[in-house]
Amino acid sequence: MAMLTTMAGRKQFDVDQALRRAMHVFWRWGYSEASIDRLTEGTGLGRSSLYGTFGDKSALFRKSLQLYTQTYHPLFDQALRGPHPDPNAVVASFLQVTLNRIADPTVPDGCLVTVSAAQFPALDAEGQAMVRATIDGLRTMLEQALLAAGAGEQEAAELALCTLATNKSLAVLSRAGFSGEELATVAAAAARPRG
Repeated sequence: MAMLTTMAGRKQFDVDQALRRAMHVFWRWGYSEASIDRLTEGTGLGRSSLYGTFGDKSALFRKSLQLYTQTYHPLFDQALRGPHPDPNAVVASFLQVTLNRIADPTVPDGCLVTVSAAQFPALDAEGQAMVRATIDGLRTMLEQALLAAGAGEQEAAELALCTLATNKSLAVLSRAGFSGEELATVAAAAARPRG
């Protein structure tokens, strides 16, 4: 349950904690299956508190996606800063962040961005734009790091896209119960030097 305290006859709760819990509901179930009942159960808030604090389901989803991005994208940014000896090291560093998140037992399997992309038609236009911008942001980070590690422009563009696809595939496989060892094998193959 969200932490509740009483102040001047009104119930108060930890908004940040409630948002983090809502993010986990969207992450676990995806937008379509994150019903209001699941959101109220997951956050410990009643419907009126949920709506009054965060707005409708679409607004709560967008706030959750923003929190997810603020939490995890700095980890990708840090991993990509380098310096990296070659493009393969960039790919390995990026995918290690993904593997670390997947291995974290305190969060749902997979990736909120990936499950949201898979349910793209269910999102409103603003939610769709946020998901796409989030993915494009990761792609840009990857391309810049790959260029800095010596990749040519075409190689950087292609490798960034393939690495991003591997990142999303790892998230899907983790939700399907593939082991950490199997996921690490996928990541290692993606980072292997090309002949």
